[in-house]
Amino acid sequence: MSKLKPLHDRVIVKRLEEERVSAGGIVIPDSATEKPTRGKVIAAGTGLTLASGTVRAMGVKEGDVVLFGKYAGQEIKVDGEELVFLKEDDIVAVLEG
Repeated sequence: MSKLKPLHDRVIVKRLEEERVSAGGIVIPDSATEKPTRGKVIAAGTGLTLASGTVRAMGVKEGDVVLFGKYAGQEIKVDGEELVFLKEDDIVAVLEG
């Protein structure tokens, strides 16, 4: 895969697949599932440059598993792999553990 380096407060995320089996054990087809809103950060920028010229450090780092909005970001394809390009503000939480 090409090495991507997002600028400023931008993040590149690879979506993580959601469980495709219902509680009753029924397998849900791809056409009936929504795109996952959980992903792993594969690259993060250096942070947001404030009006004062200082840089606010990123709250996420490479390897973090994050939650983001259903319609957040822009989908891109790099070396055949589907990724999501987000601003840090589009990320709502970091999953720990």
